[in-house]
Amino acid sequence: MSDLVHHAAMHTLYEEHHGWLKGWLRKRMNCSEQAADLVQDTFLRVLTQRRAEVVREPRAYLSRVARGLMIDMFRRRSLEQAYLETLAAIPEALDISPEERLLIIESLLEVDQMLDALGKRTRDVFLMAHLDGLSYVEISKRLQISVNTVRKHAVRALTQCLLLMED
Repeated sequence: MSDLVHHAAMHTLYEEHHGWLKGWLRKRMNCSEQAADLVQDTFLRVLTQRRAEVVREPRAYLSRVARGLMIDMFRRRSLEQAYLETLAAIPEALDISPEERLLIIESLLEVDQMLDALGKRTRDVFLMAHLDGLSYVEISKRLQISVNTVRKHAVRALTQCLLLMED
């Protein structure tokens, strides 16, 4: 589609649904400012995906995009809070700079997104092996799958980690 058609469709979508989406988000977040931010993020996402002219059910589409962004926001806050609580427990001699904190939080978010992109079984295998310290045999017994299947899932997860590190 041409830029002119996309611009017109985006303008119409924004004009007709901005107020509704802001109200929808305000009810879920109990904060008008955060709702306004997420509305703008939602329309920015739609704009960059260049799909405004093909949206058949605008409210369903916008609410799905906004819900995903809201989940991302809550996930980020949760990770940041857990990280800040961990930092608070570190003795001052080991305190790190705000820049290092930001890099660590961004890395945690990237790992979280990578894990979220994996299939459930692959994610479970990865977490059991690397967080719980279980062997492939133990994972195999817990998940009731073969050790060979555990290995395949582990390789898939580690491949994703390596790809993330390259980026």
